[in-house]
Amino acid sequence: MKWSIKRPFSPLYRAIYEVKRYYYASKYPAEEFKPKELVSPGYLVPGPSAWKGLDKIIPALISQLGLETHSCIEFGVEKGYSTAVFAQYFDQVTGVDTFQGDRHAGFIDTYGIAGSNLNQFKNITLIKDNYQHYTTVDHAEYNLCHVDIIHTYEDTYACGEWAVRHAKCVIFHDTISFSNVRKAVYDLSVKYNKKFLNYSHHHGLGILI
Repeated sequence: MKWSIKRPFSPLYRAIYEVKRYYYASKYPAEEFKPKELVSPGYLVPGPSAWKGLDKIIPALISQLGLETHSCIEFGVEKGYSTAVFAQYFDQVTGVDTFQGDRHAGFIDTYGIAGSNLNQFKNITLIKDNYQHYTTVDHAEYNLCHVDIIHTYEDTYACGEWAVRHAKCVIFHDTISFSNVRKAVYDLSVKYNKKFLNYSHHHGLGILI
C-alpha cells in the first residue's frame, strides 16, 4: 500500500490520514512518541512547509531522549524550515542537500532561498551535495541526524543506515505520508536493534534511538 498525498486537512484527507496511520502502525509497529510539552522556537522560516508543527516537539525530543546538543546534521534542507529549528537548539548544524528538489518535493533550485532564510544563523553550514557522496567523506559523530530526502525505500534506508552509525538519535520525516519511509525506518530498527518511536502528526516523524 502506497500513499503520498500531502494537502490541507480536509475531512477526506483526515479520513485517509487516519487509515494510513492505523495501517502503518499494524504493519510496521512503533511506540508512539508523546511530547510532554509543545514549545515553539523563536524563529520559523516563513511560508508553507510540510514540517510545520514538528518544530514544537524538538525541545521535548531533546529532553525526553536525553540528547546532548553539540551537533546536528540533516539530509534534506529544501528551503531551510527544519534547519532553522535545529539551529535554535544545537550548537552546530550541518545541512546537506542537492538543492535541486526531487520528484516528491518538486524540482526547484532552493539553494539561494535556503541561504536567505538561514542568513541570521552563524552556526549553520550548508553543503550542496547528495547523500551518496557526502556519507563517504564525513566520518564525524552527531547528537542528532534528520533524514528528509526523496522518499523511496532504498534512499531512506541507505541514508538512514549511515545515520544510525553516526548519530545517537535519527529522525525521519513522512512516516505517515510515505509507506516506503515507514518500512525503511522499521527495517533499520530491527537490523540495528534500535528503539522505534513514531510521532503520528504532521505527516509522521519516525525516531530511532
